[in-house]
Amino acid sequence: MIIKINNQDFTDNSKEVNENTIFVFNEQNKAFIKNAKDNLAKDIISSLKLCKYVDFTSIKIIGITGTNGKTTTAAAIYSFLLDLNYKVALQGTRGFFINDKRLKEYSLTTPMQLENFSNIQEAINNKCDFFIMEVSSHALAQNRIEGLNFELKILTNITRDHLDYHNTIEEYIKVKNSFFSDEGKKLINKDEKKAVYNIKNGFAYGLDEPSTYKVQAYCFKEGMQVAIANFDKIVDFTSPMMGVFNIYNLTASIAAVHICTNKSLENICEVVENFAGVSGRMEIISNDPLIIVDFAHTPAGMEEVYKSFNHKDIITVFGAGGDRDKTKRSVMGKIANIYAKKIILTSDNPRFEDPDLIINDILEGINNKTKVTLEVNRKEAIKQAIKLTKQSSKNVLLILGKGDEEFQTIYDKKFPLIDKEEILKYLK
Repeated sequence: MIIKINNQDFTDNSKEVNENTIFVFNEQNKAFIKNAKDNLAKDIISSLKLCKYVDFTSIKIIGITGTNGKTTTAAAIYSFLLDLNYKVALQGTRGFFINDKRLKEYSLTTPMQLENFSNIQEAINNKCDFFIMEVSSHALAQNRIEGLNFELKILTNITRDHLDYHNTIEEYIKVKNSFFSDEGKKLINKDEKKAVYNIKNGFAYGLDEPSTYKVQAYCFKEGMQVAIANFDKIVDFTSPMMGVFNIYNLTASIAAVHICTNKSLENICEVVENFAGVSGRMEIISNDPLIIVDFAHTPAGMEEVYKSFNHKDIITVFGAGGDRDKTKRSVMGKIANIYAKKIILTSDNPRFEDPDLIINDILEGINNKTKVTLEVNRKEAIKQAIKLTKQSSKNVLLILGKGDEEFQTIYDKKFPLIDKEEILKYLK
């Protein structure tokens, strides 16, 4: 795809090169430099030099990484800044947005360098004050963010994920922490024991450990009420959102806006309740029966959702993605076995794997097989789970793994399937 930045054409695909196009190379495509030359590229530059074509002086970039919470934290920062009358762009798993308008649909969490720069340029053209972006571990490992100057970098947490790519948990942790090795401003979850970072210009938030933005107290009643201490100042906020993990996400978001603007904590906390969360992230689809959809697809992410409903009888539907880290599947089963009264194992995105074999991998972690139902058809699994949930007001149905994804990937084909729509269809 040819991308225009400041009236100049760029591409990272050597087949698209012509005498009017600059070829941008990185570690992934540098083998095609000769092909770009043969196609008479106007110029050939490394992705690191893209920054020479974009003037960043008018925009502040905030990057969020972590295993869980990136999307919610990024969306919350975006929402708060918009409510505080800033112009803002947001780039992440759910697409690319400028000032409440979606310009691009769902995509990679973090695009390749060329698309990053193109989106930032578009934000600058729209006079945005801030560019908020999710930063994935793949992006860090592949240097997709090189050349970008971040106003603030945020760590949500580090738990097990993407070991199909990073091979070991140690390598995954190392990659995540590499984002915080410089002397720029950073905001770290102080309760995350695996975090390693350069302490210069470091800020912290948390519930347990002493931190710059410390949660002093919280309670859940029709959402959450939370008190945060910032040195000798204590401020309160309310939110319709649920779950301790969302206290972390919202506290990080409040802190980020406070660090990057001249707004008071009181002003920032006033707009928190306007943010109702992200579609497919701890989203309440029905109150009677109580049904919630969440994107949790790692053992730690699932556990955080389950812990939020310890006072209820949990019925859960989930699977695991094919062609991804197989070692986490039995651990996901183990977590579900601890918290759930009834487990319905089904397909997630099986891709090129046999969904029955994926389910068997999850089943290995479940000691009490009597609480398990196997239903490979996800739509049918959701129907069965709703029937069970209706039997008692004590029940809660947690449908995990796909969030607001619009398709189910089987082999290399995408089939329309949205958990929320299946729930509403059946309830009607």
